[in-house]
Amino acid sequence: MLNILGTSKFIDLSFNLGSIKIPFILAVGVLPYPITFLCTDLISELYGRKKANLVVWVGLFLNIWVLFILWLGGILDAPENLTAEGRIPFEVGPDGLAPAQYAFYEIRHLTLVATIASMVAYFVAQFVDVQIFHWIKNKTKGKKLWLRNNASTLISQMIDSILVIFITFWFTDALPINESESIFPQLFTHFIIPGYVFKLVVALLDTLPFYWCVNFFRKYLQLTDN
Repeated sequence: MLNILGTSKFIDLSFNLGSIKIPFILAVGVLPYPITFLCTDLISELYGRKKANLVVWVGLFLNIWVLFILWLGGILDAPENLTAEGRIPFEVGPDGLAPAQYAFYEIRHLTLVATIASMVAYFVAQFVDVQIFHWIKNKTKGKKLWLRNNASTLISQMIDSILVIFITFWFTDALPINESESIFPQLFTHFIIPGYVFKLVVALLDTLPFYWCVNFFRKYLQLTDN
C-alpha cells in the first residue's frame, strides 16, 4: 500500500527559521514506513536473524505480486490512447474517460516506478538493518537493546532514504522539482533529509514501545532469547 500511495501526493511541511525557509516535503507513503523497521527489529529480537531475513524476502515477493497485478490490470482492455509510458494524455483524461480509469493509469504509472525503487531500497536497507542489529547484539552479548534497535534502524533508513529518492527521480517525473535550480541539492534538502529526519524521530520515539513489545510478546509467545 505504501508503494501504491507513495508518490501520489507530497505534503509540504516547510517552515521558516527566522528569515531562512527550511524545506520539508514528505511523500504520503513515507508516513507509516518507519513501522516496517520496528517490525523487523522485533522479529530479529524475538525469532533471530533467519526469521527476520525470511520476512524481508516475503516483503520483496509481495512487491513483485503488486507489480504483476498492476501491470496485468493495465494491459487488459487498455484504452486506445494509452501512451508508451502507460499513461492517458491529460487533455483526454477526466473529460474523455471515466475519472476512475484515468486515476488508475496515473497511479499505475507512479506505482510501477515507485515500487521498483522501493523494492531495491527496501531489500538493501532491511538486510542492512538485520545485519547491524545482530552484529551489535553479539558485540554487546545481548545487552543494550536500545542501542541495537536505534543504531540498526537509523543507519538502514538513511540508506533507504537515499536509494528510493534517487531511483524515483531517475525513472519518473513524480518528484516536484524546480528545474531552474540545481537538481541534486534539491533532492537532498527537499526530499532525502526531510524524509530521513521524519524516520529518525519516529525511530527514537518507538524505543519505549519496542521494549514493551519485546517483553510482552516474549512472555505471551513463551519465547527464549535469540
